[in-house]
Amino acid sequence: MFAGVSSRRFPYTCAKHEVLITSEVALPEPKEVPHVLVVDDDARLRDLLSRYLGDNGFSVTQACDAADARTRLERLSFDAIVLDIMMPGETGLSFAASFRKTDSTPILMLTAMSEPENRIDGLETGADDYLVKPFEPRELLLRLQNIVKRQPTSTTLVLGDIQLGTMTFDTRHRCLIGEDGNPVSLTENEVGLLTALCANPGLPMAREELVEVTAMVGDGRAVDVQITRLRRKLEVDPKIPRYLQTVRGRGYMLVPD
Repeated sequence: MFAGVSSRRFPYTCAKHEVLITSEVALPEPKEVPHVLVVDDDARLRDLLSRYLGDNGFSVTQACDAADARTRLERLSFDAIVLDIMMPGETGLSFAASFRKTDSTPILMLTAMSEPENRIDGLETGADDYLVKPFEPRELLLRLQNIVKRQPTSTTLVLGDIQLGTMTFDTRHRCLIGEDGNPVSLTENEVGLLTALCANPGLPMAREELVEVTAMVGDGRAVDVQITRLRRKLEVDPKIPRYLQTVRGRGYMLVPD
């Protein structure tokens, strides 16, 4: 599969955390290169990640803060964003919440904030994944590959539109259309969950099954967070869901009109 393998070590230290990047750099066969935006106020870490990801099949653009990221997003398109939370000026959480209103590009948050509530906050603001510093570079690479290369299931090719009240989910284009006829912003995880549930209307799907089918990074708790976010966008009353129902002991079930 690979033309060759080489080894590199990138020691990295700063006041907040320490990262030791040790990798086997695989040289893949020629293919389309995914483009990643790395947003972090630490220039040395940005450089190290750019070199590491570049050696592992990614094209990388750097941004030093949220304002810089917005400027680059206006000029370029990206397949994923690696986003620090603790930055001067606008935080990564604020940036993600604003960005997610109009764009579904996957976001991987990379931060020293390790408490469970921090991870939940990150997911709720629109992040698709969350990795804590210090981190294993190989894990970051795998998580990025996961969210970038996630493919729609074959069922999306034969299903039509699914009506959910005033909204419509176009399974062919994996797009949720609102009452006003405009697309509703969804993260890649939300699109994956909605696609999987639409492929099995009226049938409960276990959390573990949803993680496997959507290639989501995380466990059942991650599914719960994404379902909660989806309900806020789909349901008239998210606390009393009509379309995304919980089936006790079995998981979640989509009940379309």
